[in-house]
Amino acid sequence: MIPILARDLAALGRVTEGTSAESVLRGVTEAIARGVPGCAGGTAELWMDDRVLLASSHSELISVSDRERDLREGPSREALRSGRPVVVADVMRDQRWPRYAAAAVRHGVRSILVLPVEVEGAIVVIGLYGVRPGVFADHVPLTELLREQVTVALANIWEFDDVMTGAAQMQEAMAGRALIDQAKGIIMQASGVTPEEAFDELRRISQHHQVKVADLAKLLVTEHQQKNAKS
Repeated sequence: MIPILARDLAALGRVTEGTSAESVLRGVTEAIARGVPGCAGGTAELWMDDRVLLASSHSELISVSDRERDLREGPSREALRSGRPVVVADVMRDQRWPRYAAAAVRHGVRSILVLPVEVEGAIVVIGLYGVRPGVFADHVPLTELLREQVTVALANIWEFDDVMTGAAQMQEAMAGRALIDQAKGIIMQASGVTPEEAFDELRRISQHHQVKVADLAKLLVTEHQQKNAKS
């Protein structure tokens, strides 16, 4: 089943405009629920700047994760703290977190594997949950696969976001430049000055009123258009 999991995880790295970190996390949980033998469901938590984004393949597991966060103890908290995988072979026999274990058993969870993955200043904590004990004995190949594919997928998203942000900023700058050129034309027509002198006047007024040149130009162009519409 691992080849199927590898295929599904690799698909998450193909970023489009509608892709988000949340959609990737949700895709990871669905992929492991489908592709890992014995795994009945999954969770993925993205921890970055003391904030957490949670996705889950099943709503019951969100309740388990919320309970763990409230208790401040459990396998995901341990994996986040230690940076190492955490295996719970049988929740009913494990003695480390009895209050968490009670919540997990109420939702039908008997075995757990939690894998922390470091991604560019963030940590993704991936939880795999089984309804039978002892289903996550050999987790090393799975750990390496998840680490590789999740790292690629999130890195692609953040790179895509940077590109889109840069493009938006460029468009904004070009729009601001067009407004400034229009404002310069208005000043030149009204005062008979050169383009350089018109820009110096815009800059002088913007500094005096402590506003951006582009914002001042937009105001001047809007007022000019409104005045012409009334005449």
